[in-house]
Amino acid sequence: MGWKDFDPQGVGLENSGIFGLPFTPEEAQVVLIPAPWGVTVSYGGGTEKGPEAILDASPQIDFFHDSYGSDSWKLGISMLPLSEWKDAHEEGLALRKLAEKHIASLSASKGDAAPAEINERCRNFHERIERTADDLLAKGKLVGLIGGDHSTPLGLMRALAKKHEFGILQIDAHCDLRDSYEGFTYSHASIMHNALHTSQITRLTQVGVRDYSIGERAVIEASGGRIQTFFDADLKKRQFEGERWSESVAAILATLPEKVYLSFDIDGLDPALCPHTGTPVPGGLQFDEAIYLIRAVAESGRTIIGFDVNEVSPSETSEWDANVGMRVLWNLAMWSAKSNNMKPLA
Repeated sequence: MGWKDFDPQGVGLENSGIFGLPFTPEEAQVVLIPAPWGVTVSYGGGTEKGPEAILDASPQIDFFHDSYGSDSWKLGISMLPLSEWKDAHEEGLALRKLAEKHIASLSASKGDAAPAEINERCRNFHERIERTADDLLAKGKLVGLIGGDHSTPLGLMRALAKKHEFGILQIDAHCDLRDSYEGFTYSHASIMHNALHTSQITRLTQVGVRDYSIGERAVIEASGGRIQTFFDADLKKRQFEGERWSESVAAILATLPEKVYLSFDIDGLDPALCPHTGTPVPGGLQFDEAIYLIRAVAESGRTIIGFDVNEVSPSETSEWDANVGMRVLWNLAMWSAKSNNMKPLA
C-alpha cells in the first residue's frame, strides 16, 4: 500500500513505520535516526531500549495536530530501520559491561582510569551518527534523533554545524556540562560540554535544570552569556509569585538565536511522566508546559533545524514512559516542520 492509500481515520498500522505511518525514509520529509546506545549511563539503565519502545508505542497516536490540522499525517515522518542499528545496539551492550566495572571501581575509590576502548568506540558511534545525518541533510530532510542516552545526538549536532550557526534549547533536569564525567569523554553528562566545543553553536539555553554540580554552575557563570540556564526552582518561584508560563516562555525565547536545535531529555519532565528514566529528579515541567514552549519557538519565527528526544527508559510492565516519549517526539517533529514552512505531501 502506498502512502496515498493510507486511512488517517483509523489507528496507526502495526508493523509499519513510526506512528504507524506508511512513509519510507525516501518518501518522508522528516527522518528520524534511532540511536540505541546507553554505554555511559551513571544511574538507571535501559535507555538503549528507548528507540524500539517509542516505535512500538507510537501507533497509538491520533493524527490531528494543531500545526497542520487534518493534514498533519501527510507531513511524512519516517524512522530509519532499527535493524540497521542492531550491531550498534549489541556493541553498546557489551561496552556497558565494561563501563559498569569502571563505575564500580570509582565507587570503591580505586580511581581506575576509564578504559580507552570505551571512549574510542563511543567516538566511532558518534561519527557514524554524523555520517548518517550528513547523508540525510544532503537529501533535504529535516532530521531528528531518538536516543538512547543523552550523549547520542552529538553527531547530529556536528552535522548540522556544517550547514548552520545555531543555538541549542535544552529541556533537561541536568546541565550536562561535565568534562569527561566518570572518565567517559562521551558521557551522557557531558553532551553540552562536548557540543559547545563547536564554534557554530553560539548559544545554549537550558530549561528545567534542577540537579547540577558546583563545577557546572561555575561553567555557566563563566560563559559570558553563551549559556543561559532557567533553573527549575527559579521558574517555579516566578510562577508561585504570579508570573504566567507565557511570560516565562517569552524570557526563554529572548535568549535564542534565529536557528535553534531542540534537545529534549525526558527527565526534564516531572518524573511522574517518565518514572523509569535513568536519572529522575523531583520537579520539572509538565507535559503541556513543555509542548507550549516547543510551539512558542516554532511560532516565534525561529527555525528548528533539528531535534532529539532521549533518556526514555521503558518499563517491562508498562508503556507509560514510551507513550509520553513518543508524544513528545510527535510534537517535536510537527512543530519543527512547521517552523521550516514544510508543506504536507500532495
